[in-house]
Amino acid sequence: MIEPEEIQQMLQTRFDGAEVTVQDMTGTRDHFEAVIVWPGFRGKSLIDQHQLVNGALSGPLNDGRIHALKIKTIVS
Repeated sequence: MIEPEEIQQMLQTRFDGAEVTVQDMTGTRDHFEAVIVWPGFRGKSLIDQHQLVNGALSGPLNDGRIHALKIKTIVS
């Protein structure tokens, strides 16, 4: 299990200057929704944007602390 605040911090570290919100979708601390608003997504495909997010969270995704992640990326 992982806290939403820890995920938010990881994403804010990776995407400098981004507006990041993370919500625990089930209360079990392993199903999350992340919304990242960042100008660096400009010109990147949706798949590339989501791959960047998955890469930033590879540790908890690979070790099972994040079981499910819904991603919404927005170009600011």
